[in-house]
Amino acid sequence: MSARVFSIANQKGGTGKTTLSMNFAAGLSKRGKVLVIDADPQGSAGQWSSLAPDHRLFPVSVISISGNLAREAERFIKDYDFLVIDCPPTLETDTMKLAMKISDVILIPILPSPVDLWASIRLTEAIEQAKILNPKLKPYIVVNQLEPKSALSRAMKQALTEFNVPALKDGMRRRAIYRNSALEGASVYCMGKRGEAAAKEIDEIIKETL
Repeated sequence: MSARVFSIANQKGGTGKTTLSMNFAAGLSKRGKVLVIDADPQGSAGQWSSLAPDHRLFPVSVISISGNLAREAERFIKDYDFLVIDCPPTLETDTMKLAMKISDVILIPILPSPVDLWASIRLTEAIEQAKILNPKLKPYIVVNQLEPKSALSRAMKQALTEFNVPALKDGMRRRAIYRNSALEGASVYCMGKRGEAAAKEIDEIIKETL
């Protein structure tokens, strides 16, 4: 049986791509065997997991790739239940195109600003092209650093209606625990009571996309 493949992507940096990748993978690890493929040259996912202390390793293996993503993923697809690909923040290489070619789901983290959403237009166009070769691909927007009571978030909801990529019902709120867990080489699931609300957010994202 082949793994279900999730890509986390945005051509714009600073949207929380690795934060979503690592916590999403940690949540999936409660449901099966998971591998994170760090396809971002910055290597943030690998750095994150390397900060975990010996007595509490990160719950998911992370590997970096330098060659052809599709070929590298093929090596692991039968040994895992889920693959999570942390994509590079650019459309200028073939990596993101290959990720969309082999993925079942692509999650696009977006900051709660219409300007940030509009900056991702090229990615949505690339997804439409990818679906010609990979009709099973399901794209979803994940709103990150959400502040539900702000006027900005209401404007964001209006901007979302202009896109042909659906937004998940549940997003990620602005929470210090996401940053703190990264500094400790952990996921929000390992942060005790402090991480419970964030872990619930990630669980809801997983439920919507499985």
